[in-house]
Amino acid sequence: MQSVKFIEIDNLKVAYRVDGSGSKVVLLHGWGAESGTFQKVFDTLSTSHQVYTIDLPGFGLSEIPTSPWDATDYAKLLSKFLEKLNIGIVSLIGHSYGGRISIVIAAEEPDKIDKVILVNSAGIKPKRTVKYHFKYCLGKLGRFTRKFGSLGNYLADNIANKIGSRDYKEAGPMRDTMVKSVNQDLRPYLCKIRHKTLLIWGENDKDTPVSSAKIMEKEIPKVELILLKDAGHFSYLDQTEKFIEIVRNFLE
Repeated sequence: MQSVKFIEIDNLKVAYRVDGSGSKVVLLHGWGAESGTFQKVFDTLSTSHQVYTIDLPGFGLSEIPTSPWDATDYAKLLSKFLEKLNIGIVSLIGHSYGGRISIVIAAEEPDKIDKVILVNSAGIKPKRTVKYHFKYCLGKLGRFTRKFGSLGNYLADNIANKIGSRDYKEAGPMRDTMVKSVNQDLRPYLCKIRHKTLLIWGENDKDTPVSSAKIMEKEIPKVELILLKDAGHFSYLDQTEKFIEIVRNFLE
């Protein structure tokens, strides 16, 4: 992959890489990842396109936001990134959390976007089960106990370790951003996406299930859904060659 470059946007240092020439493509990674996870996709697509890949703030080599962000905040940063580098119109390939960002900017700033590829995208709130509501109440109890000093913090930390997801436990200083993002329902944005859109999903995805893809397929006007066999949440890594073939055909 090309050597890393840096750009400052709203007092945040953001790392990115760029290579190739031709129509513009931006790769947006998922939560807990960084731009290097797209390396083979980046290398292949840059033989026919000018490809940018970004370490989203809080991940990789980019600085952490000073306050909790959601997908709308990341979309605003992406918009400024495109403007500062005078990139012009781009196609987006967003995986998981990167899909959240792609949904928002495509809906809110359509003139900056050509085509959209959502890969195992987040953004649809799952149906809330009894187990979820139980964990939610425990979480509120944990936050309440923090009012009582070190013992309260100890109890709250133990509750968080018991009920939190792996991503939540590992989020560190990005934990509030994760909570804010997970609670943002992007379903109302889907009908506003007027671009030609491709959904690529691993049929065995347990993190953003195929049911989410079906909702997006129903509500995005110009859309096609492709399910990849023997692939999970990281479908572009599980079926890399097939994924790249599908993406190139769609972009060209």
